[in-house]
Amino acid sequence: MEHVSVPPLSRIAVCGGTHGNEMSGVYMVREMQKQKVDIAGSVSVTTCLSNPAAVDACRRYIETDLNRCFTNALLSGPITDSTSLELRRAHELNALLGPKGSSEAMDLVCDIHNTTANMGLCLIFYSLDWITLHIFKYIQSKMTSAPVRAIQLDIPISEAYSLESVGKHGFAIEVGPQPHGVLRADIYNVVKEAVDLTLEWLQKLHSGTTFEGGKVEAFSLVRSIDYPRDPTTSEITAAIHPDLQDNDFELLQPGDPIFKSFSGETVKHEGEELYPFFVNECAYYEKKIAFHLAQKKTLTIPSISVKKD
Repeated sequence: MEHVSVPPLSRIAVCGGTHGNEMSGVYMVREMQKQKVDIAGSVSVTTCLSNPAAVDACRRYIETDLNRCFTNALLSGPITDSTSLELRRAHELNALLGPKGSSEAMDLVCDIHNTTANMGLCLIFYSLDWITLHIFKYIQSKMTSAPVRAIQLDIPISEAYSLESVGKHGFAIEVGPQPHGVLRADIYNVVKEAVDLTLEWLQKLHSGTTFEGGKVEAFSLVRSIDYPRDPTTSEITAAIHPDLQDNDFELLQPGDPIFKSFSGETVKHEGEELYPFFVNECAYYEKKIAFHLAQKKTLTIPSISVKKD
């Protein structure tokens, strides 16, 4: 099998509070800031509370969703009097952790999120990146407290809109279910274990470990489904069906119920077999998304080690 040697990942960023009411990342970053985090092999770990104003207000954002502000176009645009607080902050974070696409960017950016959906632990990434896939494979092999899955968003990195895309490598940790504005110990512990295992993997990589390749499964986004709506008022006319609620990543087949209308009718899934995720995510109502649908892919990854000096 193919082998890949990678440069050392000497500058790591762990971020939380990109959405100010997703509490696991907020408290994880605050706890890490109290402690000096060292990894063998002269790795520096930067911790960052991404959107302090939204954290203080315990809101997802103040003016606009910070985690949609990191495309090349938005980061290269001018700052004016009308620029939102979050886009200003995106430029600051790009200067701190990037610049995106440059040789000065952080080697790895890990951004922590919570979802109200029953998704367990997910690592979300854009490109088919051997480093992030190996970290996912390692976490999946070690973690027993929650199911661990990978989600791939097939978007060019220039159009990638979320914070982790600022690093040379990056992924979002998404853990749920947890209500926004609430901290649950079990969910926090899953996040902590994932961060600890990421740092452990980096330490082993820099200590000379070769990680064997193999096959990993990833869920690749196909499309998003909106709620049924009144054609006149655009108000939703149905809720997620009880058979779908809390069943993220369970195969959805044609004819399976997906919505229950307020007048009692069942709306069924049409089209091919796909896997739902972010089912009934609270923050996606404003985005007109009831859930996403994905295909499951099997990816073959090479063995990996760090380049010797």
